[in-house]
Amino acid sequence: MIPSAFEYHAATSVADAVSMLGQYGEEAKILAGGHSLLPMMKLRFAEPAHLIDINGIEELRGVREEGGNICIGAMTTENQLIASQLLWDKCPLIPQAAKLVADPQVRNRGTIGGDIAHGDPGNDHPAIMLALGASFVLVGPNGERKVPAGDFFLGTYFTLLEEGEMMTEIQVPIPAAGSGCGYSKLKRKTGDYATAAAAVQLQLSGDVCSNITISLTNVAPCSFIATDASEYLTGKIIDESLISEAAEKVMAACDPAEDLRGDIEYKTSMAGEMARRAIRQALTNAKGE
Repeated sequence: MIPSAFEYHAATSVADAVSMLGQYGEEAKILAGGHSLLPMMKLRFAEPAHLIDINGIEELRGVREEGGNICIGAMTTENQLIASQLLWDKCPLIPQAAKLVADPQVRNRGTIGGDIAHGDPGNDHPAIMLALGASFVLVGPNGERKVPAGDFFLGTYFTLLEEGEMMTEIQVPIPAAGSGCGYSKLKRKTGDYATAAAAVQLQLSGDVCSNITISLTNVAPCSFIATDASEYLTGKIIDESLISEAAEKVMAACDPAEDLRGDIEYKTSMAGEMARRAIRQALTNAKGE
């Protein structure tokens, strides 16, 4: 289908983009990579009268280390995440997940900020950000604010991003020594959204798991942390029996919608299996095996 008519605007700076958002209000949408917004426009699920292109704002791109955090510009593409040696050295969960996003064409244009801000429960980065305890820098007419990932996702296509605001940066605490991560994703074919996926970030003190966060993709109205499962494994020496118990707690927390990728029972079961695999992967990484 063809999108409804709209006016195109190319922003030259963050201030310029925020000014346009304030001018056009709820009739405006930000265009980043476009792989989430444009398909919705073609289906007439989204009909913005004004499209504000932020691709020309170079300050929104790049990965750097600052103050114990990895700071990622919202317009950084999936391929740029994959190519970042800093991420592979300090926070490998992000490039590992980026390699599983869609296909090479999408990864060349799709951005981390767009993936997060869109609020799609099937997108990969929300669960990754939850597992890592990230925060998002949002800029709007009232200035800048920083929101924890755990507070940001409210429902399907529903986030804490307010009218007139845009995401400019993602800040991720650098995992401590003894940390390990894993992201396990089930999808029907290359380029598809996850049927179910699980992200895990953990830290070992000797053999004991001193901290772990398990988060899920596409098995609820939005990505979420499996709190009961995470708390169950914290403070324990994790073995296969405990992993199975945690997977049961993950499945109990799921609330998937039935669609072409599977029914509720199947998706729930696969969430448990993805959690098992991601926990094992994170343990292996933390032990340096």
